[in-house]
Amino acid sequence: MQYEARSRGDLISASHSGCLQSGAAQGTVSRRGILKSLSVAGMGMGLGISTGTVTLGSAGEATFEAGSSLPTLPTSAAIFADSSGSNPAEPFGYSLNTATIMGFKLPVPEQISIAAKAGYQGIELWIRDIEQFVSSGKSLKEIRKQIEDSGLQVTGAIGFCAWAAEDDSQRAKALEQLRREMDWVSQVGGKTIAAPPAGINQIPNIDLRRIAERYRTILELGELLGVVPQLEIWGASLNLSRVSEALFVAIECGHPRATVLLDAYHMYRGGSSFESLRLVNGAAMTLFHLNDYPADPPREKITDAYRVFPGDGVAPLSQLLRLLHETGFRGMLSLELFNRQYWQGDPLEVAKLGLAKMKTSVRNALEAT
Repeated sequence: MQYEARSRGDLISASHSGCLQSGAAQGTVSRRGILKSLSVAGMGMGLGISTGTVTLGSAGEATFEAGSSLPTLPTSAAIFADSSGSNPAEPFGYSLNTATIMGFKLPVPEQISIAAKAGYQGIELWIRDIEQFVSSGKSLKEIRKQIEDSGLQVTGAIGFCAWAAEDDSQRAKALEQLRREMDWVSQVGGKTIAAPPAGINQIPNIDLRRIAERYRTILELGELLGVVPQLEIWGASLNLSRVSEALFVAIECGHPRATVLLDAYHMYRGGSSFESLRLVNGAAMTLFHLNDYPADPPREKITDAYRVFPGDGVAPLSQLLRLLHETGFRGMLSLELFNRQYWQGDPLEVAKLGLAKMKTSVRNALEAT
């Protein structure tokens, strides 16, 4: 099979370019100052929560004033408890990351229909597709109803705001964008959103402690909206490319909702050993991106476009899945591929084949124990 190399960065929507451009001025904006500037009046739209303002105490914790109740934010381990872990023979749930069928350029309602017909339990949407739906003048209530009627759960959302940017003004704009995106995710029934190293992926040697402080900021923002930002690694990034870096940031931020979003391809691309999973609390994770990769091109040159169905590459998936199971992970395995060859077929068949190969990989891994 021939593969066309293409990086995940190339797939960032132009509509989000404002989040990723460098700001013009350096400032002294603090985490506390940024959160204070974000009014919950805008956050409350469609969520059924009271309006008010964000304030922070002496320790920097976010609180909500001049309103009543906030949405209850479940622990990471409980978010998808109803869809996975109850059957010992099938300990994980299965989700479709819509990047897998991205090349078909389907609107969100058709993506949902395909995920449901293919037999998935969850769907991981892309923010740019949600934004396109909203821009068409339609209500996100329609999306939520379709998802619920289909028996699916929203397992996450993929966005690219530069929440950890070095430039203060750029980061402040990104947090405003993230607030809107979290609101959209909440409106469609989602409880998590990816927080990748967008905006810092090409800047070397950023102090991980600064990134940890910025991660805490968006976790506090997420508490106000009932959406958990999941710290995602990108294997080719100059920051947060490895599991060890993500774990340091998640621990260092000191927030009880901190969680990481790992990916078989990105672990390989960034040079993280699958054995590092032994040090991860799987019960604190809700989602894992599952995929495979070929032996060629070599690790240092491989891109997202070379990802293949689980079992079709050389990744030691049995080892990975056994370790993941041993960590206590009982969340969703989300199929995330960017292979243009798959986009030449039928999207429903691609989704069905991907689910079948995920289940086969899990069965082979756990039967070997």
